[in-house]
Amino acid sequence: MTVRVLLADDQTLVREAFAMLVESAPDMEVVGQAATGRQAVELARTERADLVVMDIRMPDLDGIEATRLIAADDDLAGVKVLVLTTYDTDENIVDALRAGASGFLVKDTRPAELLDAIRTVAAGEALLSPGPTARLIARFLRSPVTAPATAGPDCLSEREREVLTLVARGLNNTEIAETLGLSPLTAKTHVSRTMGKLGARDRAQLVVVAYESGLVAPGAG
Repeated sequence: MTVRVLLADDQTLVREAFAMLVESAPDMEVVGQAATGRQAVELARTERADLVVMDIRMPDLDGIEATRLIAADDDLAGVKVLVLTTYDTDENIVDALRAGASGFLVKDTRPAELLDAIRTVAAGEALLSPGPTARLIARFLRSPVTAPATAGPDCLSEREREVLTLVARGLNNTEIAETLGLSPLTAKTHVSRTMGKLGARDRAQLVVVAYESGLVAPGAG
């Protein structure tokens, strides 16, 4: 299956470099390029992209608001957003995840890692690398806490709370299965049920709920 990628960045050279990289992969194609957040939303609707590589800082409409509009549009339910950031100076990643982004990368990521990230997010997995995520959550907890946009973990069974905790710590389905002594299929089923009960769009939102609710603390486990 070919992943249809939309690139959103206000810097032309950056977009063109990403476009050359994406087009070099046999399982991807670039279906559009946007210089503003508003263009990204419009092209996501018209070009039927599978995934948007979204810069945060753009004119007209920033990447967070563009992500929120895409995530809120029922016609774009299958579109994933992978946010790019200059991580050390950008304080908006939690807002991006709340808005519906499925993961984030720093702009100095190696080319092969960007391609792998696109494949990961397009396949429905969240991309939240453990090191940056720990720093991200630590920053977030120093800010005023707002209620999560989804339901809280109180509605979950004990097993589902265990699964949510492991997802928040960065484990994939296979690793969750090994940790809990389950089959991979059973672990996947628990993750899906947990997402359904919490009204989470994807695993990234499960991470946000876990930390916002206090179920998982930075550096735990």
